[in-house]
Parts: sequence; structure tokens; C-alpha cells
Amino acid sequence: MLDIAFKIASKIAWVGVVFIGITVISFWVIHLAPGSPTDMQTTMNPTATIETRQKLEKLYGLDKPLHVQYGKWISRMVRFDFGRSMSGDNRPVWERIKERLPLTFGMNVASLLLTLLIAVPIGVYSAWKQGGWFDRGMTVFVFIGFAVPGFWLALLLMLWLGIYYPILPISGLTSLDYEMLSPMGKFIDVSRHLALPIFIYTFGSLAGMSRFMRSSMLEVLRQDYITTAKAKGLPMRTVLFKHALRNGLLPVITLLGLSIPGLIGGSVIIESIFALPGLGQLFYNAVMSRDYSLIMGSLVLGALLTLAGNLLADAAYGFADPRIRAGGKD
Repeated sequence: MLDIAFKIASKIAWVGVVFIGITVISFWVIHLAPGSPTDMQTTMNPTATIETRQKLEKLYGLDKPLHVQYGKWISRMVRFDFGRSMSGDNRPVWERIKERLPLTFGMNVASLLLTLLIAVPIGVYSAWKQGGWFDRGMTVFVFIGFAVPGFWLALLLMLWLGIYYPILPISGLTSLDYEMLSPMGKFIDVSRHLALPIFIYTFGSLAGMSRFMRSSMLEVLRQDYITTAKAKGLPMRTVLFKHALRNGLLPVITLLGLSIPGLIGGSVIIESIFALPGLGQLFYNAVMSRDYSLIMGSLVLGALLTLAGNLLADAAYGFADPRIRAGGKD
């Protein structure tokens, strides 16, 4: 029991050290970029003077040395205060993130579930029928999925399904008559607007996930206990889904844990293309306007998702493989 508690405490301490390192590097790097919030607000304003810029720098605390700025920021952050946005309406950073987070999170969760529902059966069946027509067809599909850039596919689908054959909307989250629709009509309207972005998310990750699943299942199917299960006369379905799949999912669990940070990073391009009011678009606008507070708030959220993904992957590994829970002991 003490050994488990020590491992948990060590893991938490290490996560804290890594988190502090991420914030220090991120805070330093964003200040290296040319331009500042005051430059973006005063350069195009003919009435802005040097005194105006100096007042803005003092208001935002940018007149202090970088280590002093970081110290003040981290002291607020530990109280879950990310400060106020340096652009736009000067609202609290967390409020701006909180109103955009559900859309980005919902799209990525839906894409992740669809990817698992499709990629796992594809990988299992490809491993079972290795070298067959299905396996070869999926290999071609995987190469296409890896080769096609997401932004190019998005523009192509917008052209085909939105302009040449206007089947789906290609911009925004709702239609102009959204408020006059029934509850079911509103749900259908939002679903139609999100169909293309979710498809792009799913297609981009489907190829890699199915290949990982296939490779893992091929390795598992070569193990002795699978040969024993076949020799006992068990149905192939039982061998695949009861004996092989659980161990074959281990690499996929790692991949899922590492895919959690993509909730922000992978959303920037797609949300910008489809004009969706999500967290990715918010982060992009913050970078373009040099909104340091909003950038750091988004980066902290990404860092927390990354660390949480690693912890969840470790926990899921232990759930899937009893040997890990036993500390590797037989």
C-alpha cells in the first residue's frame, strides 16, 4: 500500500515539475515573437502616441522584466485566475475559453468515438485476413489517409458538397433561421453544420488508428496462447474478440492518451476553415493579436490535457493488463 502511495505521489510531483517547465518555456517563447499587444492596438491608430503605448504597457504589466511578469502570472494562475484578455472586450480569459470549449470538446469526442468504432473492427479484420483483398484495400485507404492534408480535403469537400452540389452548409455553426426552428430542427441544423468538420477529424485519425490496431493484432495473433485457443477448437470470433483484442488494444490506448492534446492543436485549422466559434479559432485569433493572457490560458489548457492524457493512458494500461497493476510481477 505504501509503495502504491509513493508511486502516486512521485507521479504527481513529476507532473507538477513538467507543468512548470512547460509554462516557463511557453511564457518565454511567446514574448520572443515580434510584436506585442500594444503594437497591435496602436500601430494602425493614427491618434495613438508614444505616451498611449506606454500607458497600455503599464496597464498590462509589460513594462516589467520578463521574470517579474511570469511571477505575477503564475501567482494568479495557481488561484485559477488567467487574467484578462489584452484584446477585444478585455473579458476574463477563462470566460472566453469556457464559452468556446464545449464546441471543440464535443466535436473531438464525437470524432474519437467514431474513429474507435470504425478503426478497431478494420484493424482486427485486416489482421485476421492478412494479405486478403480487404487488407490490401485498407492499406491503400491508409496511404491515402496519411497523404491527404486535412485542410486540402476540407476545401475540396466544401467545393463539392457546398457549392457544386449544395448538400451541406460549409460555414458557421447555425443557419440564419436557427431561432425559428423546433428543438429537433435545431439539432439537425447544428448536426449538418458539423458533419464536414467531424468527418475531416475522423478521416485524419482513422488511417493511423486502424494501422496501429492491425499491427498490434498481428503481434498478438502470433502468441502461443492464441495458438492454444485455436487448437482447443474455439470459434475464431471468440479467439479474436475475447482473447486477442484486449491485449491488442494496449498500443491503441497509448495513442488515445496522446491524442487528447489534439483537442486544441488539431482544431485550429479546421475551425478557421469552417468559421466555427471553437477553441481553435480563439487560439488562432489570440496569436494573431498577440494576446499573451489568452495565449497562455490556451497553452495551459493544452498542457493539462497532455499530462492528463498520459495519466489516463497509464491508468488504462493498468486496467487492460493485470501484469502492469501487479508491477510486472508474475
